[in-house]
This record gives sequence, C-alpha cells and structure tokens, in this order.
Amino acid sequence: MVDHVPSAPRPDFLSKPSLRGEQVLLRPVTVDDVPALMPIFLDAEVSRLTGSHDDGIPDEGRIRAWYDSRREQDDRLDLAVVEQVTGNVIGEVVLNEWNPGNESCSFRICLVPGTYGSGLGTEATRLIVGYGFEKLGLHRIALEVYASNPRARRAYEKVGFVAEGVLRDALLWEGERVDATVMSILAPEWFAHGGRPETAVHASD
Repeated sequence: MVDHVPSAPRPDFLSKPSLRGEQVLLRPVTVDDVPALMPIFLDAEVSRLTGSHDDGIPDEGRIRAWYDSRREQDDRLDLAVVEQVTGNVIGEVVLNEWNPGNESCSFRICLVPGTYGSGLGTEATRLIVGYGFEKLGLHRIALEVYASNPRARRAYEKVGFVAEGVLRDALLWEGERVDATVMSILAPEWFAHGGRPETAVHASD
C-alpha cells in the first residue's frame, strides 16, 4: 500500500500581486474599476463568446459589491488587466475553483470590447498562469472554451494550453447547440516552455 503523499503548502491567494509585462499590467481589481469593466456585462458579443445567458440589465450595485470583496478572497485571485500605453483597465483575469486536493485551479479572462487582437489577452494569460505555477505552486490550470470562440482558443494555445476533450452541446445559444473544449496546462509543461511552446519547439529543432 502506497503511503499518502503530503499535500503541497496552501497557495497564498490572499496576497494580491501586481504583474508587469511588455503591454499589460495585472494588478488587484477594485470597486473603482467597475465603470471600465461594465461594457463586459453589457455587450451582446461578450455574452455570446462566454456563453453568459442574458438575465436582464446588470445590477451595477451587486457588481460593485462583488468587486469590492475581491481583496478578501483567500481561495481565488482576481486581477485587473491594465493596458500600459493608455493606463486604461481593459479586462480581468481570474484563477478560481481552487481544488486543494488536486492542486489545481480554473482560469478565465474577459476583455472589454474593442481590445481584442493586439496580443493583450495572450500576455495577460501568460502572466497570471506563470504566477499560478511559479508562486502559488499549482500543478494544473484548466479552462473551457466554446467552439464559437476560436480566437480565444488560439490565444490559449499560444500560452501552452492543450485540448483534452470536448463537452458536446455544452451551450444552447439562440437555438444553436455549441460544443466546449476542455483545455489545460500542467506545471511541468510550463517550466519546460515558460508559456511559449512554439519557441521551445523551434529551439529544439
């Protein structure tokens, strides 16, 4: 009988870091960021890409209360994405659904409309995923992406997320059923390529 392997130290989710890249800065999200983030909750295309069914007009008061409580969360990490050139808050990145027994988290990112396609989301993803592995000691970070959002899938692949399987007809959107792909990245993979798998492959050729 194999002895139980001691679990890793509890990740320090209560410390909310600032992470700087070339184009974006990730920092703790606050209630003051709500006006900049509200387009995420109001845009129909964002709702389609994320599979967020419309529950009516968003309650800004509840949204403000939610973001005002993010600093006290000790089991997840919510960071604002700031474009360094403009200083504007353009979205958020989140590590949540922490599973202590399996040393894993889920990941999500959402950017405000009009900020896609410039590599900002890819860099923001790389920054928080690196923090998850290098500072929080996670072993696995996973996500789900809908088939209707190929742009997001390409960004995840650039960071090293690997498709694991398909959740068939996971979303019913305006009469159409949409598959979702489960993707993940593991700590050994991250430490092998640092979130740049294509560069690592070319270097080994």
